Amino acid sequence: MKRVALLVQYDGSHYSGWQKQKNATTVQEVLDRALLKITNHTVKTFAAGRTDGGVHASGQVVHFDVDCVIPGDSYSDVLNNFLPSTIRILESVEVIDNWHACYSAKYRHYRYVINNSKFSNLFINNWSWHRYQKVLDEDLMLNASKTLEGEHDFFAFQKSGSKRRNSITKIINIDIKRIEDLIFIDIKATGFLYGMVRLITGQLVLVGEKKISPEIFTDRWVNKKKNDVKESAPAKGLCFVNAVYEENVFKKINYDDFFPIFLIKGFS
Repeated sequence: MKRVALLVQYDGSHYSGWQKQKNATTVQEVLDRALLKITNHTVKTFAAGRTDGGVHASGQVVHFDVDCVIPGDSYSDVLNNFLPSTIRILESVEVIDNWHACYSAKYRHYRYVINNSKFSNLFINNWSWHRYQKVLDEDLMLNASKTLEGEHDFFAFQKSGSKRRNSITKIINIDIKRIEDLIFIDIKATGFLYGMVRLITGQLVLVGEKKISPEIFTDRWVNKKKNDVKESAPAKGLCFVNAVYEENVFKKINYDDFFPIFLIKGFS
């Protein structure tokens, strides 16, 4: 048996998330089905993070154990022949037996993209939230978000249905920047609660539109006022950028190139 790690990109628009579900098509189901075809064995896959339905991934990390003659670094090419165009394996490598896609990760990085233009953009509609009612104050949003950094109880930013024992996690860094009409919210944390980024984004947009103050934003999550946190950003603007490990096991891909920055007046 050998352990293989995959670096995976997927467009989550037509999937019900990463994890297998009954009566729903998920990324894990499609990937596992492709692995069965090429190995003739049922293979159990593990991901660095479980994305919800409609959420994308530019650098999801997956591992599995397999007894197969295919070299570890060849799975990317072989799997891509059996996968739809909405799922691509960027790289595959053989890793040590105790390496784990989820538990070996130091932190995970999510990015939320808001299109703050007055006009919709067909080419990025599936990858951004068109919030156009008001011009967002990204500096105000950034200042409010900085209170989230550190280890805290983020109960207010956890959707119901979570199976976690507690809602404590550590946000390492939050950055919010505007490029033309696009606003990028980047959050790096050791772990994420169910629906956490979308709920945080929904509240930060209210701050940016000056519907609530930064003080109200902070009071809601510090004092666990979950009933006041009603606005959740849509799934399509969220992307799992990548997971970061003590040692980078993937050598071919530059982490900075995972997520392209789309500009409203052009692409770069």
